[in-house]
Amino acid sequence: MPIGLRPVSDARARTFADPQVQAAWSALDCGFAQVADVFEECVKEALAVLSASQFAAYIEAARGLGKLGRGAEPILVFLQIWPTVVATVRGDALAPVLDLVRAMQKSPNGGAIAGFLQTLAPVARRLQAIEQLELYLGLLRELMQRTSTSIHGRHITFPSPSLPVFCRQAPQLLGLLSLGGLRNWVDYGILSHATHPERQEEYFALQSADSRAILQRERHGTLFADVERKLELWLRALWREGELLVPYSTAPLTHGEIRQPMPYYDSQGMRVPDVLDDAMRAGGRVSGLDRYRAVLAHMVGHRRWSTPQIADNWSPFQRMAVEFFEDCRVELLLIRDYPGLRRVFLALHPHPAAAGCDPETTSCLRHRLAMFSRAALDPDHGYADPVLLDYVARLHALLEGGAAGTADVAALALSWVAKTRRQSDQYARIHFTDTVIDYRDDNRQLWRFIEEGDEEEAFDEPRRRTPAEETVGLPPRRYAEWDYRTQSYKPDWASVYEALHPSGEAAHIDRLLQRHAALARQLKRLLDILKPQDKVRLRYQEEGSELDLDVALRSLIDFRSGVTPDSRINMSHTTAGRNIAVMVLLDLSASLNQRVADGGQTVLELSQEAVSLLAWAIDHLGDPCAIAGFHSNTRHEVRFQHIKGFSERWDEAVKARVAAMQAGYSTRMGAALRHAGHYLAARRADKRILLLLTDGEPSDVDVEDGAYLRADAKRAVDELAAKGLTTFCLSLDRKADEYVREIFGQRWRVLDRIERLPEQLPMVYLNLTK
Repeated sequence: MPIGLRPVSDARARTFADPQVQAAWSALDCGFAQVADVFEECVKEALAVLSASQFAAYIEAARGLGKLGRGAEPILVFLQIWPTVVATVRGDALAPVLDLVRAMQKSPNGGAIAGFLQTLAPVARRLQAIEQLELYLGLLRELMQRTSTSIHGRHITFPSPSLPVFCRQAPQLLGLLSLGGLRNWVDYGILSHATHPERQEEYFALQSADSRAILQRERHGTLFADVERKLELWLRALWREGELLVPYSTAPLTHGEIRQPMPYYDSQGMRVPDVLDDAMRAGGRVSGLDRYRAVLAHMVGHRRWSTPQIADNWSPFQRMAVEFFEDCRVELLLIRDYPGLRRVFLALHPHPAAAGCDPETTSCLRHRLAMFSRAALDPDHGYADPVLLDYVARLHALLEGGAAGTADVAALALSWVAKTRRQSDQYARIHFTDTVIDYRDDNRQLWRFIEEGDEEEAFDEPRRRTPAEETVGLPPRRYAEWDYRTQSYKPDWASVYEALHPSGEAAHIDRLLQRHAALARQLKRLLDILKPQDKVRLRYQEEGSELDLDVALRSLIDFRSGVTPDSRINMSHTTAGRNIAVMVLLDLSASLNQRVADGGQTVLELSQEAVSLLAWAIDHLGDPCAIAGFHSNTRHEVRFQHIKGFSERWDEAVKARVAAMQAGYSTRMGAALRHAGHYLAARRADKRILLLLTDGEPSDVDVEDGAYLRADAKRAVDELAAKGLTTFCLSLDRKADEYVREIFGQRWRVLDRIERLPEQLPMVYLNLTK
């Protein structure tokens, strides 16, 4: 028999000296020799951690994994990691884990079960709370459902390409992000790469640029897992508190949740947010670590000095007042022990304006209580209300006596409610501004209910290229794209490769211009009228259009006298009164190869004629002008070709490039607009115009949703407008009215008769630059 292959009966017949291990092995009913080799060690480790009922469930779950038909790996991994998971997570985690395993087994994703189990222990160590683990398992299930695909759209036939990769990366990702940030990162990857399995794998493996950029964007604040040890040592050092700290997720509310969780404590431990951002307050920035300390210190105060009160006979308003007064009492006692806490509490406590709430239209009870709370903690509160000052003084007097407890403060709070109540306190419109004190817990342990009611329910429960396809030229410039579905930018999404346009036969352009000689003569008469006449002489030029005789004579005299002459003996002229810079951007997509209605010329040939006439006209006016063309082949390859630079004249070299214009590929308009705007924005001019000539709406082969590229193009136009650039579109698509209006607002024109393009394009420019 070959080495490494044993009959199934060998493993099932394995015997163990320990009766408890032997009983567990019989219950496991497993024939894998690899499992038998490590089973005794796994059982001993499990017995040290698990109760009897947990151990029985552990063996039964392992037995089920062995019957999945996935080989020995799932059961082997489960037997080894599960005791660690149970020791780390408070609560029953077995049921939700097995539910997810069954869902994977029923789908084509059964091969990912072993990988999921392999990283479950480090994930559990990072999350710790059962609530957090359940959110993570829900995220895995959602990822699996949204990325598993089907041929016919009915039954899932292909496994998720990203699920195994995500499981491998999960411990690292949870070390960098909160669960809320991780959900945003996952959502972005699914939306952006839903139809591209290879790019999904790259994204979830953190190999793509956008994956790393979104990860960086979602990283914020202070993660609880990073400061947990510091906080535990801080609690032990100051208050000898060794209670377990359990994080909860601060992710946005999901369907069915009615309120954002707040800090609280119960028999399972002290519950704190999984991440806290630095807070900007009037007194300056408060770090996330200090915010955690304020949250924990406040709960320690309640654990030390608060006693539960019977709440059945008190109204919600009365209970709210008691909670505010008791919060103030425990914080004052904390400050008495550690005066430095006053600075942290006051930095995080809002400071409501005395006249900030209108009692005629709004319930101001929360506002009055927040003012009282601030005044109780802050000697320099600045309030002048006599009732408020009286009750603050009475609270401080109670504490000075030394024997005041929760019941005494509750009596004081009820007295305050009776004295300050107003009819408007019953209004549905409640004033919340500057009343939320986010470092305080929800006070659920402050109340005891004799009769069960709602209170208990509310509070106690990139495409790969071959070497031959590699783009030659300058490195790409990457631009973000706007995703209207997520209302956010995809960073570094489109790669723009720029190059100088190849040259052709310049004489071809001369022949085209000769064909339109009559139109050129008509344009010249208009240009002579528009052309500025006030010349300005620029003297002392190294190079110029003519010799400056005065300077040249002085230089000659200096030379004959043995003095170094001034070499700036030329001069040139410029026109004053017209300060315009223009970028003409040409859509060179494949649709330009279509012939016009009469079947003669192609749209590309008409574009060459129109651009030639326009460039000749602009050169005659003396306006700085650049011409470029673009097309795209997915977001990874947006080609931007320079045809004429701002400093170039309309000469043979530029004509040769226009003559060589070719059409192909697609129209990723947003990236091209941003790149053209990059060059135009660098020009110093009173008016900067980007004139786009296109024959269709934005499109590309890697985008199925047409609205996506239209929304991105509109966003690009808005970005250019914010830089002071005017974008105008001349469209050759007769059906373009709806989408060009969506993208360009009022700055567009649709040319119904394409054959008139050589005549109309220069006229559009002249109208824009009047």
